[in-house]
Amino acid sequence: MDLIQAIEIFATVTGVAYVVLEIFQKNAMWVVGILTGAACAYSFGVQHLWASMGLNIYYVGASLWGLWQWKRDSVRSEGEIHLGSISPKVLIVSVLLVAVGTAVLSYALIPLGDQMSVHDAFVTLLSVVGTWWLVKSYPQQWLVWIVADVLSAWLCLRGGMYWMAALYLAYTASAVYGYIHWKKKGIYI
Repeated sequence: MDLIQAIEIFATVTGVAYVVLEIFQKNAMWVVGILTGAACAYSFGVQHLWASMGLNIYYVGASLWGLWQWKRDSVRSEGEIHLGSISPKVLIVSVLLVAVGTAVLSYALIPLGDQMSVHDAFVTLLSVVGTWWLVKSYPQQWLVWIVADVLSAWLCLRGGMYWMAALYLAYTASAVYGYIHWKKKGIYI
């Protein structure tokens, strides 16, 4: 086993731990997210998937923000899942961010040699929105993740990153469960 494969396995293990903690809305997920984001950023960088690498650097920063945000809002009772209500304005901004961001980022990735610039950019922008919605505890974030994770698994399979593909398939299954769980157990605050 080489170093890259060991890092991908580490990312898979910590990534699964992260999503389990996310489903149950545990603050520890943010610390695990920092480790997972750093490992994934390195793996994608080695594969020259620059948008995915940048996305994982964003995850590290978003994990710091999420830890602060959730600790600040730590009125959670044990077993309670607090949900935020998404506004039409947030939906419109999110759709525009994904559309315009994908166009701009995919064009910027071409000179960097990104093998699948449009796909990589689209997944990246979906994931940015998904993370933003997670920090705000919108249950719809799970639906964004289902799409982003399926596309990420395909991206990884095409690049021969089989451990990372397995991670994204696990994320997909977890996102389906997370959506059901949050809708069933969540209360809007």
